[in-house]
Amino acid sequence: MASGLTTADSTAKLLSDLKIDAGDWPPSLVKNLHLLSPDQIQLGKMLLEMGQRHLFQHWAEPGVDDDQKKAFFTQLSKLNSSYPGGLASYIKTARELLADSKAGKNPYDGFTPSVPTGEVLSLGDDNFIRFEDVGVKEAKNTAFVLVAGGLGERLGYNGIKVALPAETTTGTCFLQLYIESILALQEASIRLTQGTCQKEIPFVIMTSDDTHTPTVDLLESNSYFGMKPSQVKLLKQEKVACLDDNDARLALDPHNKYKIQTKPHGHGDIHSLLYSSGLLNVWHDSGLRWVIFFQDTNGLLFKAIPASLGASAIKEYHVNSLAVPRKAKEAIGGITKLTHSDGRSMVINVEYNQLDPLLRATGHPDGDVNCETGYSPFPGNINQLILELGPYIKELTKTGGAIKEFVNPKYKDASKTSFKSSTRLECMMQDYPKTLPPSARVGFTVMDTWLAYAPVKNNPEDAAKVPKGNPYHSATSGEMAIYRANSLILKKAGVQVEDPVQQVFNGQEVEVWPRVTWKPKWGITFAEIKSKVSGSCSISQRSTMALKGRDIFLENLTLDGALIINSTDGAEVKVGGSIKNKGWLIERIDYKDTAFPEELRIRGFRMEKKEQLEETYSQPGKYTLKP
Repeated sequence: MASGLTTADSTAKLLSDLKIDAGDWPPSLVKNLHLLSPDQIQLGKMLLEMGQRHLFQHWAEPGVDDDQKKAFFTQLSKLNSSYPGGLASYIKTARELLADSKAGKNPYDGFTPSVPTGEVLSLGDDNFIRFEDVGVKEAKNTAFVLVAGGLGERLGYNGIKVALPAETTTGTCFLQLYIESILALQEASIRLTQGTCQKEIPFVIMTSDDTHTPTVDLLESNSYFGMKPSQVKLLKQEKVACLDDNDARLALDPHNKYKIQTKPHGHGDIHSLLYSSGLLNVWHDSGLRWVIFFQDTNGLLFKAIPASLGASAIKEYHVNSLAVPRKAKEAIGGITKLTHSDGRSMVINVEYNQLDPLLRATGHPDGDVNCETGYSPFPGNINQLILELGPYIKELTKTGGAIKEFVNPKYKDASKTSFKSSTRLECMMQDYPKTLPPSARVGFTVMDTWLAYAPVKNNPEDAAKVPKGNPYHSATSGEMAIYRANSLILKKAGVQVEDPVQQVFNGQEVEVWPRVTWKPKWGITFAEIKSKVSGSCSISQRSTMALKGRDIFLENLTLDGALIINSTDGAEVKVGGSIKNKGWLIERIDYKDTAFPEELRIRGFRMEKKEQLEETYSQPGKYTLKP
């Protein structure tokens, strides 16, 4: 600072250089302006213009809390740069959405719902096999995106959700299952298209402050589960500012007046993160055609992906939502075509509690009802999307990756003038189609729930309260669903699989099928699995079978017990004859019993390994296992 100039003089000079009239600025801020950079002063000016004076009212005299004031502006700058259009845009949108919420405005006013067009596929029939074949060929032209910003607290598990075992027969965690599935698709795709060039499928993981470091640790400590580290990119989403009232005043942290309170913005952030990362153009230039988005804890997902990707290619969908049959009024969003009286139309997920009243209000007096199939004509959205890359880039170039947001304030009372606690804007990945032109080809692919959808999102206490007949969506049901799907796939491929028994774990009644698992590379499509099973094979209900290798063939196998096969690539193993041993028992445990680790307690059972036949083939060659 030039000698002889007071802080007030230098502040005045700074303001005149920046052409700012600070006549009505809070004195507490003006006195401290010498702490800020010109960019930060401009940011302060914008906030004052946007009605955010309260942020600076309590600022201390210069020389007191100066580091905290600087940190406050560092945080503001980050919030401003990480949101499309900056904080001004955030506050403006918030005011509009909060006004609509207060007025009770229906976002679907003027829209009439109808059933969109899509594909309904059934495992193992000719159509399914054709779609799978096309999908596998397309896989090498696909990028995969996992949204994994969540911790497992809601499940009663303290780690990141993707570290949770999908099943406990092999202990494979969700992230390993996903990576091995992508690698199996990569290998099968190159094999099917006689590709000589080694194409690597890109894999993006969206993390958050909560999950970023543990996700990196999980990948690094497991050598990326066999993927090349260069194939994996992590994009971290930032939180957004909380809002204190209907005027969208930014909320200060209750414990620190120099900090804005922030909360997660939702998984819709993935679109702006991909856009700003530059990855989409890199992919496009390298010849990729598709992007598949999926969520963090569905152990069945990749059983549905090859055929769904085939549907995208055959039907030329710009957007393809994976879906499952849903019962009328079931608590899962329905994929719906909405047509506005002004001619606009879109195909979008409509939440179940909005779909029924919307139908009643538009000439369907019975609302959401089951049709002749026994299901609602509006299929259930499972939040997995396949987007065609070219049109996706074109759309994001227009929107900058911004997704239509919503706000969900919890009001203190019916006057809707104040909130119980601060709120924020949120966005969802599946709302991407809301901004698309009517010419966009938006469809869906429906597959049976048992094959495609078993998310793990409820803790044991919540799952035990679910009404009988509704899905539990717990770690217990998620693991049992994997065994059921694998058993039913083998049954379809000609294996005699004994019927399941009903058992109760953690207060949830589930079907217990034989504990059948395999590495994705053993069979990523139904045709591949069918080709590895021949003769008369049977598996008893109490059996466990883990196939950990690519070229394992079951020929006239009778299994009553536990069988584990480990084989390296190039080891061809034929397994047959009668295998009988004491096997593995399922031992019930209580979720409150701290003698067991959390990942077992939340299931309510563990595997008691009495006896098994385990063989390992670590050298290439031809082998036969026939006791």
